Amino acid sequence: MLAAAPASAPAAAPACAAPDDVTRLMNPLVRTGRKLAAGEPVKIVAIGSSSTAGAGASAPDKSYPARLAVELANRFPAQPVTVVNRGVNGEEARDMIKRMDEGVLSERPDLILWQVGANAVLRDTAIPAVRSDILEGLRRMKASGADVVLIDPQFAPKVLAKKDADAMVDLLATTAKTQNVDLFRRFAVMRHWRQVSRIPFEAFISPDELHMNDWSYGCLAKLLAGAIAEAATRSTLTAHAR
Repeated sequence: MLAAAPASAPAAAPACAAPDDVTRLMNPLVRTGRKLAAGEPVKIVAIGSSSTAGAGASAPDKSYPARLAVELANRFPAQPVTVVNRGVNGEEARDMIKRMDEGVLSERPDLILWQVGANAVLRDTAIPAVRSDILEGLRRMKASGADVVLIDPQFAPKVLAKKDADAMVDLLATTAKTQNVDLFRRFAVMRHWRQVSRIPFEAFISPDELHMNDWSYGCLAKLLAGAIAEAATRSTLTAHAR
């Protein structure tokens, strides 16, 4: 009788990495840095659509905001850092603006993470209209005094198949620069995974070819936590040097 073949070992998870020049935030996070330096609680609100809500994750605690809270707690164990998830599936910028006062600004956040643009690309929404909505959203966020970080679309097959994918990435980069807010370059991070690290799409994209999965949400959170910590520390050092 032939012996049963040994079970194959599960595939190793990809290494979570991206170049510093891709993950680094352009501007220091001044308000967040001051709170951290003073040992005060920090509140972060993540607003966005399905990839903020956590579509594609196996459980709510695998979404990127949930994992970000864990990563920041590890980096700043001596003080509370709260991450509030305000992601709603299917929304575009104009939808998020409608709930911004009640869902975001009422929380009095120190830092707002705004994931935006992917659904507009998928629906072929005109770029000028998206730009107008994003500018209005940023105006309200900045008026609150919070630090702001934009997060651009995911590098995923269904996004890449649309004609305005690159235009949306360019729009967010240009808008972040002209409006003096930060941009976390998710598209470039995920492109690095695929084109440089040679990680197959199925390792970091759900079977729907659009949403991220547990590994990619976790890696995104780890890289974003590092970027936030560096930019917040940078602002503190700058303030002390003056």
